[in-house]
Amino acid sequence: MTIPSPAGPQNEGPQNTAPQNTAPQNEGPHPAAAPRPAVPRFGGPGNPGGGPARALQRVTASALGPYQSAVVRIGFAATYLFFLLRELPNRHELYGPDSPWHWDLARQLTNGNEAFSVLMWTDSTVWFEAVYALTLLSAAALLLGWRTRTMSVLFMVGVLSVQNRSIFMGDGGDNVVHLMAIYLVLTRCAQVWSLDARRAARNAQRAAAGLAPLRDIVGPALWVLLGPVLVAATLMGGLGGTWWLPALLWTIWLSAAAWWAVNRYLPHGEPRTLLDVLANLAHNATLAVIMAEVCLIYATAGWYKIQGSRWQDGTALYYPLNLDYFTPWPALSDILGASGLMVMVLTYGTVIVQVAFPFTLFNRRVKNVLLVAMICEHAGIALLLGLPFFSMAMIAADAVFLPTAFLVWLGARATIGRRRLLSGLPGRSRTPEPGAFGPAHGPAHPPEAGSVQDGRGGTEEPRLQGGGGGHTLVG
Repeated sequence: MTIPSPAGPQNEGPQNTAPQNTAPQNEGPHPAAAPRPAVPRFGGPGNPGGGPARALQRVTASALGPYQSAVVRIGFAATYLFFLLRELPNRHELYGPDSPWHWDLARQLTNGNEAFSVLMWTDSTVWFEAVYALTLLSAAALLLGWRTRTMSVLFMVGVLSVQNRSIFMGDGGDNVVHLMAIYLVLTRCAQVWSLDARRAARNAQRAAAGLAPLRDIVGPALWVLLGPVLVAATLMGGLGGTWWLPALLWTIWLSAAAWWAVNRYLPHGEPRTLLDVLANLAHNATLAVIMAEVCLIYATAGWYKIQGSRWQDGTALYYPLNLDYFTPWPALSDILGASGLMVMVLTYGTVIVQVAFPFTLFNRRVKNVLLVAMICEHAGIALLLGLPFFSMAMIAADAVFLPTAFLVWLGARATIGRRRLLSGLPGRSRTPEPGAFGPAHGPAHPPEAGSVQDGRGGTEEPRLQGGGGGHTLVG
Protein backbone atom coordinates (compact mmCIF):
# COMPACT_ATOMS: atom_id res chain seq x y z
CA MET A 1 0.00 0.00 0.00
CA THR A 2 1.54 3.24 -1.07
CA ILE A 3 -0.46 6.03 0.49
CA PRO A 4 2.02 8.52 1.85
CA SER A 5 1.14 11.15 4.36
CA PRO A 6 1.30 14.77 3.23
CA ALA A 7 3.64 16.52 5.58
CA GLY A 8 2.76 19.76 7.23
CA PRO A 9 0.32 21.26 9.68
CA GLN A 10 -3.42 20.82 9.55
CA ASN A 11 -5.43 23.75 8.40
CA GLU A 12 -8.85 22.41 7.76
CA GLY A 13 -11.99 23.55 9.45
CA PRO A 14 -15.65 23.05 8.72
CA GLN A 15 -16.52 22.94 5.11
CA ASN A 16 -19.94 24.24 4.41
CA THR A 17 -22.77 23.37 6.73
CA ALA A 18 -22.61 25.64 9.78
CA PRO A 19 -24.02 29.10 10.36
CA GLN A 20 -21.64 31.87 9.48
CA ASN A 21 -21.46 35.60 9.86
CA THR A 22 -17.93 36.64 9.04
CA ALA A 23 -15.22 34.25 7.77
CA PRO A 24 -15.85 31.57 5.13
CA GLN A 25 -17.23 28.42 6.67
CA ASN A 26 -16.73 25.93 3.90
CA GLU A 27 -13.07 25.30 4.55
CA GLY A 28 -12.67 26.95 7.89
CA PRO A 29 -10.09 29.63 8.56
CA HIS A 30 -7.38 30.01 5.98
CA PRO A 31 -3.84 28.93 6.78
CA ALA A 32 -2.68 32.40 7.77
CA ALA A 33 -5.57 32.76 10.20
CA ALA A 34 -5.22 29.45 12.02
CA PRO A 35 -1.65 28.16 12.22
CA ARG A 36 -1.42 24.78 13.83
CA PRO A 37 0.94 24.11 16.70
CA ALA A 38 4.06 22.16 15.90
CA VAL A 39 3.81 18.43 16.47
CA PRO A 40 6.68 16.94 18.48
CA ARG A 41 8.86 14.28 16.94
CA PHE A 42 9.00 10.85 18.54
CA GLY A 43 11.60 8.20 18.66
CA GLY A 44 14.64 10.45 18.29
CA PRO A 45 17.63 10.65 20.61
CA GLY A 46 16.46 11.28 24.13
CA ASN A 47 12.84 11.02 23.04
CA PRO A 48 11.60 7.46 23.50
CA GLY A 49 8.56 6.19 21.70
CA GLY A 50 9.86 4.72 18.48
CA GLY A 51 7.60 3.24 15.84
CA PRO A 52 4.26 3.22 17.68
CA ALA A 53 4.57 6.87 18.62
CA ARG A 54 5.53 7.85 15.08
CA ALA A 55 2.65 5.84 13.67
CA LEU A 56 0.22 7.51 16.06
CA GLN A 57 1.55 10.93 15.14
CA ARG A 58 1.23 10.08 11.45
CA VAL A 59 -2.42 9.04 11.56
CA THR A 60 -3.48 11.95 13.77
CA ALA A 61 -1.45 14.78 12.26
CA SER A 62 -2.61 14.46 8.66
CA ALA A 63 -5.23 12.95 6.39
CA LEU A 64 -3.37 10.30 4.40
CA GLY A 65 -3.81 9.55 0.72
CA PRO A 66 -5.22 12.91 -0.48
CA TYR A 67 -4.85 11.98 -4.15
CA GLN A 68 -6.17 8.46 -3.74
CA SER A 69 -9.25 9.62 -1.84
CA ALA A 70 -9.85 12.31 -4.47
CA VAL A 71 -9.74 9.73 -7.26
CA VAL A 72 -12.15 7.47 -5.36
CA ARG A 73 -14.51 10.43 -4.91
CA ILE A 74 -14.37 11.38 -8.58
CA GLY A 75 -14.65 7.77 -9.75
CA PHE A 76 -17.73 6.81 -7.78
CA ALA A 77 -19.49 10.12 -8.32
CA ALA A 78 -18.89 9.80 -12.07
CA THR A 79 -20.05 6.17 -12.08
CA TYR A 80 -23.39 6.94 -10.49
CA LEU A 81 -23.85 10.18 -12.38
CA PHE A 82 -23.45 8.41 -15.74
CA PHE A 83 -25.71 5.59 -14.57
CA LEU A 84 -28.48 8.01 -13.62
CA LEU A 85 -28.11 9.85 -16.92
CA ARG A 86 -28.22 6.65 -18.96
CA GLU A 87 -31.33 5.45 -17.15
CA LEU A 88 -33.05 8.81 -17.28
CA PRO A 89 -35.60 7.65 -19.93
CA ASN A 90 -36.22 4.43 -17.95
CA ARG A 91 -36.21 5.82 -14.43
CA HIS A 92 -39.95 5.31 -13.86
CA GLU A 93 -39.78 1.64 -14.83
CA LEU A 94 -36.65 0.97 -12.78
CA TYR A 95 -37.23 2.90 -9.56
CA GLY A 96 -40.37 4.97 -10.00
CA PRO A 97 -44.14 4.57 -10.01
CA ASP A 98 -44.17 2.28 -13.07
CA SER A 99 -41.70 -0.23 -11.64
CA PRO A 100 -42.81 -3.89 -11.56
CA TRP A 101 -41.49 -3.86 -8.00
CA HIS A 102 -44.16 -1.36 -7.04
CA TRP A 103 -44.21 0.95 -4.07
CA ASP A 104 -46.24 -1.31 -1.76
CA LEU A 105 -43.84 -4.21 -2.23
CA ALA A 106 -40.86 -1.93 -1.64
CA ARG A 107 -42.53 -0.58 1.50
CA GLN A 108 -43.01 -4.09 2.88
CA LEU A 109 -39.40 -5.00 2.12
CA THR A 110 -37.89 -1.89 3.71
CA ASN A 111 -40.06 -2.39 6.79
CA GLY A 112 -38.74 -5.91 7.05
CA ASN A 113 -35.04 -5.27 6.49
CA GLU A 114 -35.02 -1.78 8.11
CA ALA A 115 -33.47 -0.23 5.00
CA PHE A 116 -33.44 3.52 4.41
CA SER A 117 -35.02 5.20 1.40
CA VAL A 118 -36.59 8.63 1.22
CA LEU A 119 -38.62 7.31 -1.74
CA MET A 120 -40.61 5.37 0.84
CA TRP A 121 -41.86 8.57 2.43
CA THR A 122 -44.55 8.89 -0.24
CA ASP A 123 -45.48 7.31 -3.57
CA SER A 124 -45.91 10.70 -5.26
CA THR A 125 -44.44 10.94 -8.74
CA VAL A 126 -43.37 14.51 -8.05
CA TRP A 127 -41.42 13.35 -4.98
CA PHE A 128 -39.72 10.62 -7.01
CA GLU A 129 -38.67 13.13 -9.67
CA ALA A 130 -37.32 15.49 -7.02
CA VAL A 131 -35.27 12.76 -5.32
CA TYR A 132 -33.92 11.49 -8.64
CA ALA A 133 -32.93 15.02 -9.70
CA LEU A 134 -31.33 15.74 -6.31
CA THR A 135 -29.31 12.53 -6.50
CA LEU A 136 -28.13 13.39 -10.00
CA LEU A 137 -27.14 16.93 -9.00
CA SER A 138 -25.38 15.81 -5.83
CA ALA A 139 -23.35 13.28 -7.86
CA ALA A 140 -22.28 16.03 -10.27
CA ALA A 141 -21.37 18.38 -7.39
CA LEU A 142 -19.41 15.64 -5.64
CA LEU A 143 -17.56 14.90 -8.87
CA LEU A 144 -16.48 18.55 -9.06
CA GLY A 145 -15.76 18.78 -5.35
CA TRP A 146 -18.23 21.61 -4.72
CA ARG A 147 -19.36 21.84 -1.09
CA THR A 148 -18.02 18.34 -0.82
CA ARG A 149 -19.07 17.57 2.71
CA THR A 150 -22.72 18.44 2.17
CA MET A 151 -22.79 16.89 -1.29
CA SER A 152 -21.29 13.63 -0.01
CA VAL A 153 -24.13 13.37 2.52
CA LEU A 154 -26.77 14.12 -0.12
CA PHE A 155 -25.06 11.67 -2.49
CA MET A 156 -25.19 8.96 0.16
CA VAL A 157 -28.86 9.67 0.85
CA GLY A 158 -29.65 9.57 -2.87
CA VAL A 159 -27.74 6.35 -3.54
CA LEU A 160 -29.31 4.53 -0.59
CA SER A 161 -32.77 5.81 -1.47
CA VAL A 162 -32.68 4.85 -5.15
CA GLN A 163 -31.03 1.46 -4.67
CA ASN A 164 -33.19 0.43 -1.70
CA ARG A 165 -36.31 1.34 -3.66
CA SER A 166 -35.69 -1.53 -6.12
CA ILE A 167 -32.98 -3.77 -4.76
CA PHE A 168 -33.24 -6.24 -7.66
CA MET A 169 -31.87 -3.74 -10.14
CA GLY A 170 -28.13 -3.57 -10.73
CA ASP A 171 -25.21 -5.66 -11.93
CA GLY A 172 -23.02 -6.04 -8.85
CA GLY A 173 -21.34 -2.67 -9.11
CA ASP A 174 -24.30 -1.12 -7.31
CA ASN A 175 -23.24 -2.91 -4.11
CA VAL A 176 -19.80 -1.32 -4.29
CA VAL A 177 -21.30 2.13 -4.95
CA HIS A 178 -23.68 1.58 -2.04
CA LEU A 179 -20.82 0.99 0.40
CA MET A 180 -18.48 3.63 -0.97
CA ALA A 181 -21.20 6.29 -0.81
CA ILE A 182 -21.28 5.74 2.95
CA TYR A 183 -17.50 5.69 3.31
CA LEU A 184 -16.99 8.93 1.37
CA VAL A 185 -18.95 10.85 4.00
CA LEU A 186 -16.23 10.05 6.52
CA THR A 187 -13.23 11.01 4.39
CA ARG A 188 -11.44 14.21 3.50
CA CYS A 189 -11.75 13.49 -0.18
CA ALA A 190 -11.57 17.09 -1.48
CA GLN A 191 -8.06 18.02 -0.41
CA VAL A 192 -6.99 18.15 -4.05
CA TRP A 193 -8.69 18.25 -7.45
CA SER A 194 -11.83 19.98 -6.24
CA LEU A 195 -13.55 23.34 -6.32
CA ASP A 196 -13.31 23.42 -2.53
CA ALA A 197 -9.52 23.15 -2.76
CA ARG A 198 -9.47 25.99 -5.28
CA ARG A 199 -11.59 28.16 -3.00
CA ALA A 200 -9.31 27.41 -0.04
CA ALA A 201 -6.22 28.26 -2.11
CA ARG A 202 -7.74 31.57 -3.17
CA ASN A 203 -8.42 32.45 0.46
CA ALA A 204 -4.81 31.56 1.22
CA GLN A 205 -3.67 33.94 -1.51
CA ARG A 206 -5.89 36.67 -0.08
CA ALA A 207 -4.42 36.06 3.37
CA ALA A 208 -0.90 36.31 1.97
CA ALA A 209 -1.87 39.65 0.43
CA GLY A 210 -3.26 40.88 3.73
CA LEU A 211 -6.90 40.69 2.61
CA ALA A 212 -9.80 39.23 4.55
CA PRO A 213 -11.21 35.94 3.30
CA LEU A 214 -14.34 36.03 1.21
CA ARG A 215 -17.54 35.73 3.19
CA ASP A 216 -19.36 32.44 2.75
CA ILE A 217 -23.13 32.50 2.44
CA VAL A 218 -23.90 29.23 0.68
CA GLY A 219 -22.47 27.03 3.45
CA PRO A 220 -24.57 28.46 6.29
CA ALA A 221 -27.63 28.50 4.02
CA LEU A 222 -27.23 24.77 3.35
CA TRP A 223 -26.77 24.10 7.06
CA VAL A 224 -29.92 26.02 7.96
CA LEU A 225 -31.91 24.43 5.13
CA LEU A 226 -30.98 20.84 5.89
CA GLY A 227 -31.45 21.11 9.65
CA PRO A 228 -35.28 21.20 9.65
CA VAL A 229 -35.35 18.36 7.10
CA LEU A 230 -33.25 16.21 9.41
CA VAL A 231 -35.44 17.07 12.41
CA ALA A 232 -38.64 16.24 10.52
CA ALA A 233 -37.26 12.97 9.17
CA THR A 234 -36.15 11.90 12.64
CA LEU A 235 -39.47 12.72 14.29
CA MET A 236 -41.47 10.99 11.55
CA GLY A 237 -39.32 7.85 11.62
CA GLY A 238 -38.13 8.32 8.05
CA LEU A 239 -34.47 7.43 8.59
CA GLY A 240 -34.89 3.66 8.47
CA GLY A 241 -34.81 1.16 11.27
CA THR A 242 -31.07 1.10 11.94
CA TRP A 243 -29.40 3.25 14.58
CA TRP A 244 -26.23 4.17 12.74
CA LEU A 245 -27.72 6.31 9.97
CA PRO A 246 -29.53 8.81 12.24
CA ALA A 247 -26.46 8.92 14.48
CA LEU A 248 -24.20 9.62 11.51
CA LEU A 249 -26.42 12.36 10.06
CA TRP A 250 -26.91 14.11 13.40
CA THR A 251 -23.19 13.92 14.20
CA ILE A 252 -22.30 15.50 10.87
CA TRP A 253 -24.87 18.27 11.20
CA LEU A 254 -24.01 19.16 14.80
CA SER A 255 -20.27 18.90 14.26
CA ALA A 256 -20.50 21.54 11.54
CA ALA A 257 -21.81 23.99 14.12
CA ALA A 258 -19.03 22.95 16.50
CA TRP A 259 -16.42 23.64 13.81
CA TRP A 260 -17.93 27.04 13.15
CA ALA A 261 -17.91 27.99 16.84
CA VAL A 262 -14.34 26.79 17.38
CA ASN A 263 -13.02 28.53 14.28
CA ARG A 264 -14.69 31.77 15.25
CA TYR A 265 -13.93 31.92 18.96
CA LEU A 266 -10.93 29.59 19.50
CA PRO A 267 -9.13 29.37 16.14
CA HIS A 268 -5.75 28.78 17.80
CA GLY A 269 -6.87 26.77 20.81
CA GLU A 270 -6.77 23.15 21.80
CA PRO A 271 -10.40 22.44 20.73
CA ARG A 272 -9.40 23.16 17.14
CA THR A 273 -6.46 20.79 17.43
CA LEU A 274 -8.73 18.11 18.89
CA LEU A 275 -11.21 18.47 16.03
CA ASP A 276 -8.38 18.14 13.52
CA VAL A 277 -7.14 14.98 15.21
CA LEU A 278 -10.61 13.43 15.24
CA ALA A 279 -11.11 14.37 11.60
CA ASN A 280 -7.81 12.81 10.57
CA LEU A 281 -8.55 9.64 12.52
CA ALA A 282 -11.96 9.30 10.85
CA HIS A 283 -10.45 9.82 7.40
CA ASN A 284 -7.52 7.45 7.86
CA ALA A 285 -9.64 4.72 9.47
CA THR A 286 -12.15 4.94 6.64
CA LEU A 287 -9.40 4.78 4.03
CA ALA A 288 -8.13 1.60 5.68
CA VAL A 289 -11.67 0.17 5.58
CA ILE A 290 -11.92 0.97 1.86
CA MET A 291 -8.64 -0.87 1.23
CA ALA A 292 -9.80 -3.85 3.25
CA GLU A 293 -13.12 -3.83 1.38
CA VAL A 294 -11.38 -4.00 -2.00
CA CYS A 295 -9.11 -6.80 -0.82
CA LEU A 296 -12.10 -8.71 0.53
CA ILE A 297 -13.97 -8.36 -2.76
CA TYR A 298 -11.09 -9.77 -4.77
CA ALA A 299 -10.17 -12.47 -2.26
CA THR A 300 -13.70 -13.85 -1.98
CA ALA A 301 -14.26 -13.62 -5.75
CA GLY A 302 -11.01 -15.44 -6.44
CA TRP A 303 -11.48 -18.19 -3.89
CA TYR A 304 -15.06 -18.87 -4.97
CA LYS A 305 -13.87 -19.12 -8.57
CA ILE A 306 -11.29 -21.71 -7.58
CA GLN A 307 -14.07 -23.95 -6.30
CA GLY A 308 -15.92 -23.89 -9.65
CA SER A 309 -15.28 -26.72 -12.09
CA ARG A 310 -15.41 -24.42 -15.13
CA TRP A 311 -12.76 -22.17 -13.62
CA GLN A 312 -10.66 -25.21 -12.78
CA ASP A 313 -10.68 -26.55 -16.34
CA GLY A 314 -10.11 -23.08 -17.84
CA THR A 315 -13.36 -22.75 -19.80
CA ALA A 316 -15.39 -20.36 -17.60
CA LEU A 317 -14.90 -17.33 -19.83
CA TYR A 318 -16.26 -19.19 -22.88
CA TYR A 319 -19.84 -19.27 -21.61
CA PRO A 320 -20.56 -15.55 -21.00
CA LEU A 321 -18.93 -14.80 -24.36
CA ASN A 322 -21.65 -16.89 -25.99
CA LEU A 323 -24.66 -15.51 -24.11
CA ASP A 324 -26.66 -12.90 -26.00
CA TYR A 325 -27.20 -10.89 -22.81
CA PHE A 326 -23.43 -10.43 -22.36
CA THR A 327 -22.39 -9.86 -25.97
CA PRO A 328 -22.74 -6.19 -26.93
CA TRP A 329 -20.16 -6.85 -29.68
CA PRO A 330 -20.98 -10.35 -30.99
CA ALA A 331 -18.25 -10.36 -33.60
CA LEU A 332 -15.58 -9.49 -31.04
CA SER A 333 -16.90 -12.07 -28.58
CA ASP A 334 -16.89 -14.74 -31.32
CA ILE A 335 -13.27 -14.00 -32.23
CA LEU A 336 -12.14 -14.23 -28.61
CA GLY A 337 -14.30 -17.27 -27.80
CA ALA A 338 -13.01 -19.16 -30.83
CA SER A 339 -9.49 -19.28 -29.39
CA GLY A 340 -9.27 -21.98 -26.75
CA LEU A 341 -5.83 -20.84 -25.69
CA MET A 342 -6.96 -17.26 -25.15
CA VAL A 343 -10.01 -18.38 -23.18
CA MET A 344 -7.84 -20.56 -20.94
CA VAL A 345 -5.22 -17.84 -20.36
CA LEU A 346 -7.83 -15.22 -19.46
CA THR A 347 -9.74 -17.64 -17.23
CA TYR A 348 -6.72 -18.72 -15.23
CA GLY A 349 -5.26 -15.21 -15.27
CA THR A 350 -8.40 -13.77 -13.72
CA VAL A 351 -8.29 -16.25 -10.85
CA ILE A 352 -4.56 -15.79 -10.24
CA VAL A 353 -4.76 -12.00 -10.18
CA GLN A 354 -7.76 -11.89 -7.84
CA VAL A 355 -6.39 -14.42 -5.38
CA ALA A 356 -2.86 -13.02 -5.37
CA PHE A 357 -3.62 -9.30 -5.15
CA PRO A 358 -4.24 -9.02 -1.37
CA PHE A 359 -0.92 -10.80 -0.72
CA THR A 360 1.10 -8.39 -2.87
CA LEU A 361 0.18 -5.12 -1.15
CA PHE A 362 3.49 -4.90 0.68
CA ASN A 363 5.53 -5.34 -2.48
CA ARG A 364 5.09 -2.13 -4.43
CA ARG A 365 6.25 -3.34 -7.81
CA VAL A 366 4.25 -6.56 -7.85
CA LYS A 367 1.20 -4.75 -6.50
CA ASN A 368 1.38 -2.14 -9.26
CA VAL A 369 1.66 -4.83 -11.94
CA LEU A 370 -1.39 -6.68 -10.63
CA LEU A 371 -3.25 -3.39 -10.24
CA VAL A 372 -2.73 -2.65 -13.94
CA ALA A 373 -3.87 -6.20 -14.76
CA MET A 374 -7.07 -5.77 -12.73
CA ILE A 375 -7.87 -2.42 -14.30
CA CYS A 376 -7.38 -3.94 -17.76
CA GLU A 377 -9.55 -6.87 -16.71
CA HIS A 378 -12.42 -4.56 -15.74
CA ALA A 379 -11.99 -2.55 -18.91
CA GLY A 380 -12.34 -5.82 -20.82
CA ILE A 381 -15.48 -6.71 -18.85
CA ALA A 382 -16.98 -3.34 -19.76
CA LEU A 383 -16.19 -3.84 -23.44
CA LEU A 384 -16.84 -7.56 -23.94
CA LEU A 385 -19.65 -8.24 -21.46
CA GLY A 386 -21.45 -4.90 -21.59
CA LEU A 387 -21.11 -4.06 -17.88
CA PRO A 388 -19.65 -0.53 -17.98
CA PHE A 389 -20.89 0.70 -14.61
CA PHE A 390 -19.75 -2.39 -12.75
CA SER A 391 -16.32 -1.91 -14.32
CA MET A 392 -16.25 1.81 -13.52
CA ALA A 393 -17.12 1.11 -9.88
CA MET A 394 -14.40 -1.51 -9.52
CA ILE A 395 -11.77 0.64 -11.24
CA ALA A 396 -12.69 3.52 -8.92
CA ALA A 397 -12.26 1.18 -5.95
CA ASP A 398 -8.92 -0.04 -7.30
CA ALA A 399 -7.75 3.58 -7.47
CA VAL A 400 -7.22 3.65 -3.71
CA PHE A 401 -4.05 1.63 -4.33
CA LEU A 402 -2.65 3.76 -7.16
CA PRO A 403 0.84 5.20 -6.51
CA THR A 404 0.93 8.84 -5.51
CA ALA A 405 3.69 9.59 -8.03
CA PHE A 406 1.48 8.37 -10.86
CA LEU A 407 -1.49 10.41 -9.66
CA VAL A 408 0.67 13.53 -9.35
CA TRP A 409 1.94 12.99 -12.90
CA LEU A 410 -1.62 12.40 -14.12
CA GLY A 411 -2.84 15.57 -12.44
CA ALA A 412 -0.02 17.57 -13.98
CA ARG A 413 -0.82 16.27 -17.44
CA ALA A 414 -4.51 17.07 -16.96
CA THR A 415 -3.65 20.61 -15.88
CA ILE A 416 -1.41 21.15 -18.90
CA GLY A 417 -4.11 19.81 -21.22
CA ARG A 418 -6.77 22.02 -19.67
CA ARG A 419 -4.60 25.11 -19.98
CA ARG A 420 -3.85 24.38 -23.61
CA LEU A 421 -7.52 23.80 -24.33
CA LEU A 422 -8.59 27.02 -22.64
CA SER A 423 -5.80 29.05 -24.22
CA GLY A 424 -7.05 28.02 -27.66
CA LEU A 425 -10.56 29.32 -27.06
CA PRO A 426 -11.45 32.74 -28.51
CA GLY A 427 -11.12 35.55 -26.00
CA ARG A 428 -9.05 33.49 -23.57
CA SER A 429 -5.65 34.64 -22.43
CA ARG A 430 -2.75 32.26 -22.87
CA THR A 431 -1.45 33.20 -19.47
CA PRO A 432 -2.36 30.51 -16.93
CA GLU A 433 -4.79 31.75 -14.35
CA PRO A 434 -4.10 31.49 -10.66
CA GLY A 435 -6.86 29.66 -8.87
CA ALA A 436 -7.27 26.89 -11.41
CA PHE A 437 -9.44 23.89 -10.71
CA GLY A 438 -7.65 22.68 -7.62
CA PRO A 439 -3.95 21.99 -7.53
CA ALA A 440 -2.79 19.57 -10.17
CA HIS A 441 -0.14 18.19 -7.88
CA GLY A 442 1.50 19.02 -4.63
CA PRO A 443 5.13 19.17 -3.61
CA ALA A 444 6.63 16.78 -1.17
CA HIS A 445 6.46 19.46 1.49
CA PRO A 446 3.65 21.97 1.87
CA PRO A 447 4.29 25.39 0.37
CA GLU A 448 3.56 28.58 2.17
CA ALA A 449 0.26 30.31 1.63
CA GLY A 450 0.02 31.85 -1.78
CA SER A 451 0.97 30.61 -5.21
CA VAL A 452 4.18 28.94 -6.26
CA GLN A 453 5.93 28.81 -9.57
CA ASP A 454 4.88 25.84 -11.63
CA GLY A 455 8.01 25.71 -13.73
CA ARG A 456 6.25 26.93 -16.88
CA GLY A 457 6.07 30.63 -16.15
CA GLY A 458 2.68 30.41 -14.48
CA THR A 459 1.54 29.87 -10.94
CA GLU A 460 0.11 26.84 -9.28
CA GLU A 461 -1.96 26.86 -6.17
CA PRO A 462 -0.58 25.21 -3.06
CA ARG A 463 -2.18 22.08 -1.78
CA LEU A 464 -3.42 22.75 1.70
CA GLN A 465 -2.05 19.94 3.77
CA GLY A 466 -4.62 18.20 5.87
CA GLY A 467 -7.26 19.10 3.39
CA GLY A 468 -7.97 22.73 2.87
CA GLY A 469 -10.80 21.62 0.68
CA GLY A 470 -11.52 18.35 2.39
CA HIS A 471 -14.36 17.27 4.61
CA THR A 472 -14.72 14.83 7.43
CA LEU A 473 -17.03 13.42 9.99
CA VAL A 474 -16.46 16.41 12.22
CA GLY A 475 -15.61 19.23 9.85
